[in-house]
Amino acid sequence: MEVILKQDIAKLGLKDDLIVVKNGYAINYLIPKGLVVQATPNAKVVLAENKKQQAHKEQKIREEAQQTSEKLNGLKLTIGAKTSTTGKIFGSITTIQIAEELQKKGFEIDKKKIEFSSVKEIGTYKAKINLYRDIKAEVEFEVVSE
Repeated sequence: MEVILKQDIAKLGLKDDLIVVKNGYAINYLIPKGLVVQATPNAKVVLAENKKQQAHKEQKIREEAQQTSEKLNGLKLTIGAKTSTTGKIFGSITTIQIAEELQKKGFEIDKKKIEFSSVKEIGTYKAKINLYRDIKAEVEFEVVSE
């Protein structure tokens, strides 16, 4: 039986995929749980239109992420932290602090999209920002003593 997935399902496919499964599996499990809809001719037309619109939206999001990436690459941030006399930071630098500094520069970046290794001393470091699936930016930040 041909069905259209309503959401991502492990080992079956991604949302809006058109797949073939056994009749019993579709009728007794997938359809009652609301995970799929039967692939009728009308449903296929609707799916094609949805995919067309989604591709247009995705292209727009990708372009915006690419522009943001170009602006972020090469950007330098300065983050102040309380330190000891030896240059060790009390605590550590977190993604929240980097997100706040980026916000001051005019970039609205979610802290969950920022990755970097642990920072415990004064110095210069790099953070990776995941803007979209395969579009990333790299921001350099310097940790200074307050």
